Amino acid sequence: MIKAVVFDFDGLIIDTETVWYESYKEVFETYHLEFHWELFVKCVGTDDSVLNQYIDEKVAGMQIGRDDIKRQAKDLHTVKMKAIPMRDGVRDYLNDARSMGLKIGLASSSSREWVEFFLNKLHIKEYFEVISTGDQVERVKPDPALYLRTLEHLDVAADESVAFEDSANGAKAATRAGLKCVIVPNELTQFLTFEKYDLRISSMSEMSLEQVIQRLN
Repeated sequence: MIKAVVFDFDGLIIDTETVWYESYKEVFETYHLEFHWELFVKCVGTDDSVLNQYIDEKVAGMQIGRDDIKRQAKDLHTVKMKAIPMRDGVRDYLNDARSMGLKIGLASSSSREWVEFFLNKLHIKEYFEVISTGDQVERVKPDPALYLRTLEHLDVAADESVAFEDSANGAKAATRAGLKCVIVPNELTQFLTFEKYDLRISSMSEMSLEQVIQRLN
């Protein structure tokens, strides 16, 4: 029996990830440098290690550095995100989870400051009983630590919980922690190969939360 739902944040609740890719791509193009989808998706749902290494290699010998590239991309991302709405069906799922008496958690590799900024902007922070972020664990996704922390604070077992994820790294973290996992890819992650999951839907408007849980049960 499902007692809790745990949501990823970036790319699932609001698609920050596709906008990050577009922002970096545009910044790289201003310096006549290439920035490939295949590279960026390795960073989705985890930390920036691969991205940082790539930037360092590309700007070696140039008059700009990694910090310059990342600052410009962040500035562009901030502007673009002003026009990006919450993904379809998210609010319905949160309301349904609450009405069904399910515990609601969030597990994100991003920082708490980043996550809470958007949750407050979208007026949905109050839905979450537990918010676990990358600055609260030693290792982020695909390590299961974020999910294990969330389950502990929600006081539910893994097999009583379902995770909603948009990335391969996130799905690995959820399944390694023992949760059932529903994949809801975004524009950027829809072509990724997901190794293990229980259900895949195109958006939360495709199927109600009650229908999802019925399928999982």
